[in-house]
Amino acid sequence: MNLYDLFVKPYESYTSLQILLEACGTFFGIISVYFSIKKNIWVYPTGIISTLIYVYILFNFGLLGDCMINIYYTAMSIYGWVLWYRNSKDHIHVEVSWATKKEWTYGILLFILSLIIVTGIYYYKPYIDNQFSMTGTDLGLYHLDWGNWLDVVTTSIFLVGMWFMAKQRIENWVFWIIGDFICIPMMIYKGLGITSVQYLVFTVMAILGYATWKKSIKEKSIKKS
Repeated sequence: MNLYDLFVKPYESYTSLQILLEACGTFFGIISVYFSIKKNIWVYPTGIISTLIYVYILFNFGLLGDCMINIYYTAMSIYGWVLWYRNSKDHIHVEVSWATKKEWTYGILLFILSLIIVTGIYYYKPYIDNQFSMTGTDLGLYHLDWGNWLDVVTTSIFLVGMWFMAKQRIENWVFWIIGDFICIPMMIYKGLGITSVQYLVFTVMAILGYATWKKSIKEKSIKKS
């Protein structure tokens, strides 16, 4: 399979509006990560714009299960926005730190809970995709392919990453790096080539974000000593 088949051919059946919206969602997603690296609260409003765009895209593609997950992301972004605003002296920038053992425990529990919830959403996905009608619908996980199972895992990874980010913990970048890297082939498989490139950029930016936040913690420690 060549680059044309991966990144161009899937878009031959898309409308100009669909391509434009995906490009806009990608743009705001990248801008959101940039603000996150800078520890700037604008990470959340730009991120919300991106996720809402994907809610619209996925809804119109009939991917209602994925659409609901992006609504989930949007809600988590609002939660993080509120926390950053409260914990910021200038309501723009925040201080960052390493997570405590207690927060890691919560993070693991959140990951397990998210796996259960997202798997449950996929269990009912035939019902959701059938416009919430049980007519001719068989519930279960039989319809899931490897891309869907990866989606279950990455959704849980990203949720924990979003939670650590809301807490201003440097570990959030580790989850973003892992999840973004997994999403690159997954989005190509789903026919969203532009989005796969976005996740490639996200992976690089997440590595940069981890290095930047770690450096700021080190500099803060030096100043205190």
